Amino acid sequence: MKNRSHIDSANRLKRVLLPAACIAGVVLAGSVSARAQAPPRLAQEVFLNVPDMGDVPVDEFMETMGMFASALGLNCADCHTFESSSSWAAYADETPIKRTTRRMIRMVQAINRDHFGGQPYVSCWTCHRGDLRPKVVPNLIVQYTAPVEDPNEAMFIPDPFLPPADEVFDAYTEAVGGAEALAGLGSFVATGSYNGFDTGFTDVPVEIYASAPDRAATIVHAAAGDSTRVYDGSRGWIAATDRALPLLPLTGDTLDGARIEAIQFFPAGLRQERDRWQISYTLIDDREVQVVQGTSPGRTPLNLYFDGSGLLVRLLRFVDTPVGRVPTQIDYSDYRDVSGVRMPFRWTSTWTNGQATFQLEDVRANAAVEAARFDEPAPARFREGL
Repeated sequence: MKNRSHIDSANRLKRVLLPAACIAGVVLAGSVSARAQAPPRLAQEVFLNVPDMGDVPVDEFMETMGMFASALGLNCADCHTFESSSSWAAYADETPIKRTTRRMIRMVQAINRDHFGGQPYVSCWTCHRGDLRPKVVPNLIVQYTAPVEDPNEAMFIPDPFLPPADEVFDAYTEAVGGAEALAGLGSFVATGSYNGFDTGFTDVPVEIYASAPDRAATIVHAAAGDSTRVYDGSRGWIAATDRALPLLPLTGDTLDGARIEAIQFFPAGLRQERDRWQISYTLIDDREVQVVQGTSPGRTPLNLYFDGSGLLVRLLRFVDTPVGRVPTQIDYSDYRDVSGVRMPFRWTSTWTNGQATFQLEDVRANAAVEAARFDEPAPARFREGL
């Protein structure tokens, strides 16, 4: 969850490691088979005391926790009990803020159902905007101060003077080396460093294995134990010690997000990821960028941001939850030539549950990658000796 500045790195790491150490505790409603292929686990099968959201998959449930953290400016300990910092089972304890949250969930769902045809136009963020209690008195400083524009809220208005989306994608193809060079990149193996909330912002080794057009495996060698993310072309998993399950299958929008991130490694396929594209301009760090937004029926929007050189500098994707749409933002930089293809050697992923940065040091193009790298990973194990 979102961590406030008063929680030091040691406490952050403790909160990450505790669930993994106690994952078999009484808060879990069942066990997980290491390799069995089964329907995605629902929240009510894994957690106790989750009315109103028990029928959603676990990965979507955790995205919902991220919405609460972002919208209310809170972290795990604020909504749960202090005992949850040392006992995984205590996360199931009842609290007044949980009871209020359930009423708010029903209210948000009713508003969207009764007034917006069930579309997620109203969310927790609509009213709270980072505050525990929504403001009811107009803020004159906000009213009379120049607004700070959020590039993630770019407006898409039809404009005949804007270039067609295909021109933007063609410029991107040329910027990263051209269609021929991209076609010649069939795989790569990369090594470097990773840091994020789950490592207490300490650099740890990372390995990435990728195979065109859309298979990717990332292994983070953290102190608590390895964290593995895999997308095999149709299915995806996360095996990590900081997750609610030691092996978390990806579903719905989170699975779609894993696919998009895998395709970005071989970017020729990005333009096919949505049916319709719109163009706009916005600013990121005071520099103008082109943003194209892709939409398809039944899928959340996908925003791609390109700088003046044509390179991709940001990818924004979304997950729909029972209380609204939550974003994941990935910022790319440090492009370097790898066998004629310019690849980002640095990217930062930011979402409502945390932030992580990858810094590559070595990339071997067209290296042999065993197909087994993209198999369903084994459940995460807490590293012995910690």
